[in-house]
Amino acid sequence: MTATTRPASGPAQRLLSVDEARERILSHFHPLPPRRVPLLEALGLVLAEPIVAHESVPPYTNAAMDGYAVRATDTLGASREQPVELRVIGEAPAGGAAPRWRDGVRHAVEPGTAVRVMTGAPLPPGADAVVRFEETDEATNQRPVRDAVRIYRPIRSGENVRPAGEDITAGSLVLSPGTVLGAPHIGLLAALGHTWVLVHPRPNIAILATGDEVMPPDYPLQPGQIRNSNSYVLAALVTQCGGRPHLIGIATDDEAELERRLCAAAGADLILTSGGVSQGDYDRVKEYLQARGRFELWQVRIKPGKPMAFGFIDGIPVIALPGNPVASVVAFLQFARPAILRLLGRGDLEPIRLRARLTQRVDNSGQRRHFVRARLERQGSEYLVTPVPNQGAGVLSGLVAGNCLAIIPEDWSEAPAGCEIEVEVYDPLALRDILV
Repeated sequence: MTATTRPASGPAQRLLSVDEARERILSHFHPLPPRRVPLLEALGLVLAEPIVAHESVPPYTNAAMDGYAVRATDTLGASREQPVELRVIGEAPAGGAAPRWRDGVRHAVEPGTAVRVMTGAPLPPGADAVVRFEETDEATNQRPVRDAVRIYRPIRSGENVRPAGEDITAGSLVLSPGTVLGAPHIGLLAALGHTWVLVHPRPNIAILATGDEVMPPDYPLQPGQIRNSNSYVLAALVTQCGGRPHLIGIATDDEAELERRLCAAAGADLILTSGGVSQGDYDRVKEYLQARGRFELWQVRIKPGKPMAFGFIDGIPVIALPGNPVASVVAFLQFARPAILRLLGRGDLEPIRLRARLTQRVDNSGQRRHFVRARLERQGSEYLVTPVPNQGAGVLSGLVAGNCLAIIPEDWSEAPAGCEIEVEVYDPLALRDILV
């Protein structure tokens, strides 16, 4: 069924589905051109080049424990009652290219001999295992220099030894393009000698609040004024997505002021505005956008919110979000978040979704997809979702009280208590508590 709405004046306007609006927006977004950045700036970014190991990791066979490098066959039959005694012929500290050999010995572990080694030291020639200090008489009889060591148990060949290439072999493909770089990836790249890496960079997102009534957060309010919460919650969401937010201020409904503010967005990869796109007589932003750039005004089958706009100013894409704070957040999550992720080169554009049982009836008049602010909890083997008390489009405390959006499909007139619905988790910090 096609839904329509009629503005105060003019022809009826078709309501776009949430999926159609998202698809139209995303068709204009592509990953940003790759850029080489310092390794520590690459966390959370998407790799844009294959990483092939040019050397093995570790590059040499080394001791995995502090102890004595030995020939495993020399320890056969060793026990605390009948220890095997080996002559100590050298020491191998970590960081040394070769052991420090005692005078008059061949530079290899031969039958009946051992070399005292530290973790990470190259395994001396002739040795094939390391006996830990705890399994020798050094555990109870520590001397800085010793001529012999007693071994208290037999050891297998290769025990407590890291072979060369145990982690990575030279010539192997280590990471593929498209990998989202986490902390382990950063460590792996450092282990391979990379200090810079080619990635899709973080997009710069300009954020503009609009409206004569909107004031900065630290201004004393006069009657009829409100504080600019939208820019700050949107900036936090942009950061959460991996983008770089840039607040470019508050524009009144004056065209010259809008022009001046939008000039500050030059060089941005995306502009987000909030407010000014409804059917109100004083919402001039939509008129300015249509006159200034290439824009479409939409009515979307989404609740909260419905009016929004998408287009371009000087080649920069603009997503014009509703002015009510909660409606602005919901529209951001559905439309701006996937656009930012695509700019980042991410393939996983969908939010975390779970199925949960609704604990209370929810009305859904108006044939719109209803994103109900709710709290998701796990009880036993199932998830339960409970709407927060106040569902007003301007009630930010409802988002704070909740941790997810319970989704009521547009073709449902109500969602009865006990039904199973889909939920989107918007608070990643709460995810651990939900899943455990």
